[in-house]
Formats: sequence, C-alpha cells, structure tokens
Amino acid sequence: MKRPALDRSYAAACAARALLLVAFTALAGCTLEPSRGGRDDGPGAPPGNLDRIADARPKSEPLNPGANSPYTVLGRKYVPYQSLKPYRARGIASWYGRKFHGRRTSSGERYDMYAMTAAHTVLPIPSYVRVTNLSNGHSVVVRVNDRGPFHAERIIDLSYTAAHKLGFVNAGSAQVEVEAILPRGTAAAPEPPPLNSMTALR
Repeated sequence: MKRPALDRSYAAACAARALLLVAFTALAGCTLEPSRGGRDDGPGAPPGNLDRIADARPKSEPLNPGANSPYTVLGRKYVPYQSLKPYRARGIASWYGRKFHGRRTSSGERYDMYAMTAAHTVLPIPSYVRVTNLSNGHSVVVRVNDRGPFHAERIIDLSYTAAHKLGFVNAGSAQVEVEAILPRGTAAAPEPPPLNSMTALR
C-alpha cells in the first residue's frame, strides 16, 4: 500500500529536477557575450594553413534591415549606420572562436571561425573594413556580419583566422586601426579619433 506514496515522491523529485534544469538553462541563455578569445577558444589543431585563406573581397551588397536597427545591450543604446559612410578608428581588437562557431550571427548567417569576418557595434551589416595591427603592420580585409564586442575598451571582434593573420591569437587582443572600405566615389575617411572612442550612443 506504500508503493503509490513512493511513486508520488519519485515523481515530485523528478519534477523538481526538471524545474532546476529549466532555470539553469534560462540563466545560461542570459549571458549576452561569453568570454571571447584566448587559447582555450582556438581550434586546437587548425585545419590546413590559415595564412592561405584569402581576405574578404569587398562587393556591393544590400544592407540587412533587421541587423541595422537600433538596439540596447547592457543598458547602452547603439544606433547602427543606415548607409555606408567613412569610418576610421583606433582601439583594441579581440577575437572569438569555437565557442561561437556555427551559431547565428546578427545577420542571420552562421558564424565561421575560419572565414574572414568581424563583429562591430554600429558599422552597417554587411560592410567591409581593413584592420591593421599597429604593433606589426599586418593588415587584413574582413566582412562585418555580426554585432559586438560589448566591452567599452574594444572596437571590433575578429574571426579566429583574421586574428591569426594579424598575429595576435595567443595574446587575445591587439591595438588596431579599423577603416571602412567604401565604393568608389565616396569621400575619404576622416582622421582617426582618439583611442577607445565609441560611436555608440548612450
């Protein structure tokens, strides 16, 4: 006669576990930007020679309306550019790797850590920029297809391959210059603003 009581207790315990699992999953999903970069985020043994992966090739593309709408992250409002325009800034670049590999970017595309792409808070999606490592002069061209980084001191997040080609994978970050690549006939970019300048609006 005690068997039903035991079954009810077991069922209650299972329900409690399920609720805890749901709560844990919800909390995990609240992390807006997990730690990016660092040796533990790399691929281990990279597939082939990453230096032979070509830079992004700029081309005319329609802007993504959904990816260029104003948005707020961590209490800060960002207003993306609604058209291609001159942009040049200096600051810190970081990179993101396998923790995000295969996830959807702000453009709706899947993130590929081996492609020549980048995340930026306000540059149009998609658009193209030249990124130069100020410590060694190495330069790459990447396609902006994601949003971030949401750290006050960083101005761009690069794919693993882009960071590798710029020579700062092991360091995790580097001082860079970012310059928009514009169609012919567009006015030249202005002089670089001060380091760590932000185009986002509070």
